[in-house]
This record gives sequence, C-alpha cells and structure tokens, in this order.
Amino acid sequence: MRIINLHKTKTIEFYSAETTSKLDLPFVENGISAGFPSPADDFLDISIDLNKELIQNPSVTFYGRVKGDSMVDAGLSDGDLLIIDKSLEPTDNKIAVCFIDGEFTVKRIKIEKDIIWLIAENRNYKPIKVTSENDFIIWGIVTTVIKSV
Repeated sequence: MRIINLHKTKTIEFYSAETTSKLDLPFVENGISAGFPSPADDFLDISIDLNKELIQNPSVTFYGRVKGDSMVDAGLSDGDLLIIDKSLEPTDNKIAVCFIDGEFTVKRIKIEKDIIWLIAENRNYKPIKVTSENDFIIWGIVTTVIKSV
C-alpha cells in the first residue's frame, strides 16, 4: 500500500489511498489470546488484504494523520492514521474531518435542529458552534484509526 501526501496543515495531513496494490499478510483467523500464549504458527496459512478489509469506497477514501491532542479521549492520538470516507452521510455523534474557516479539524459532530457543534474529546478544548457565518463543510467521516506506537 503506497501513500501519497496530498495536503498538509497544522492540524492534519491528508494522503490518497492507494488501493490498486494487493498485499496479502498472514492472518490469525481464530484470534490472538490476550491470556495464555497459543501456538499461532498453526494458523498462519490464511491471508488478509487490508485494503479490502478497511476501505469500502476506494475512490472517495483518504488517509489523514492526526496532529495534536484534541481527540485523545476518543482514542485519537498525535501521529495516528485515520481512514476517512467522503461518501458517508454525516450523522450525529460521528467523528468527522471538517473544514471550518480555512482550517481542517477532526472532531465529533453533534447535530441539533439548526446547529452543528464540533466537540473535542479533551476537556482542554471548548466545543465549536458552527453558524451560518462560518465557511464550513463536513469533509468526511472517520471509519478507522490506525494507532501509532
């Protein structure tokens, strides 16, 4: 899987999703024990293609790398890679990549009757109320987080 950098801001970096390549990796189908060890080598004859597993709509899917700590309580840490699907309908309580007043941000969206709130998952950040005066678009919905360790 090749990643091409498309755009870089202070809050998120965007990459295209290269899905034409196929990379079959060994896969332990019966799960991995979090308790006592099990002989996993007996189950490594099955393979998995992460493109097929993680990307449902390749032509409208992008990657974004998290910058900052506003979403740490939702499990999104600085350096994590997000898979973002632009074709999904924004619904209440989803985590979305939004463009507001010239900047990208990743936040949980709260949709009320006539108001959209962008909610950080860190007490150090206040919610952002989106009004008609804002230049605003919900750019895509986060479908997967790949943790940076």
